[in-house]
Amino acid sequence: MPKSDISELSIEKMFEAGAHYGYSKTRRHPSVSPFIFTTKNKTDIVDLEKSQKMLVDACDFMKELGAKNKVVLFVGTKPEAREAVMAAAQATGMPYVIERWIGGTLSNFTEIKKRIAELENYKIENEKGELEKYTKKERLMLSKKMEKLSKYYSGMIGMKKIPDAVLIIDARKEHIAATEARKSKVPVVALANTDSNIKGITHSIIANDASRLSIALFTKALADAYKVGIMSVPAKS
Repeated sequence: MPKSDISELSIEKMFEAGAHYGYSKTRRHPSVSPFIFTTKNKTDIVDLEKSQKMLVDACDFMKELGAKNKVVLFVGTKPEAREAVMAAAQATGMPYVIERWIGGTLSNFTEIKKRIAELENYKIENEKGELEKYTKKERLMLSKKMEKLSKYYSGMIGMKKIPDAVLIIDARKEHIAATEARKSKVPVVALANTDSNIKGITHSIIANDASRLSIALFTKALADAYKVGIMSVPAKS
């Protein structure tokens, strides 16, 4: 698998996006100490040269996943991440979670799959006009139930099994997703700031996970790498 194009992941672009800004030194998790360049005005500054290497490694992994047509679940529930995560997932045709991580999404997927199927069936019935068989009161109750299911599961419609990998934005906030993935032996790619525990994360990228610009930069780079992997597969004759 060829290495990612460094020119597309330049340190200058990372710097412009504010990717080097960590949190205060008092919030630093020991596991990220090797990736701190310096501390300025009590704020940790990330070593972007190391971030770049980590991103290249993560992108190479995403390429491999794309080349094998593997399923990657994109996760980013903080307000700053939702738009970028949904855009990246839709660009790659992958499932996503941008509202709230539902406990058991991976560890109890059998139950989650039922809820996804229920939502899928409702949408199909609605499109075919088959909801007319219910009374007005029943349709109202069903609509409210489906609205709630849609909020949390619409991004996972079409996901029939546990994903082959999980991509998360903010390893600290999405620690439940990361823990479930680890226990389910699902590899994790994570954008993690200086307050995150990166032990057990398969491919971590230490950088600013609070800035929309930084999040968008890394999320797009990872999604683009996946698409490069897809395009590397010879077309079937």
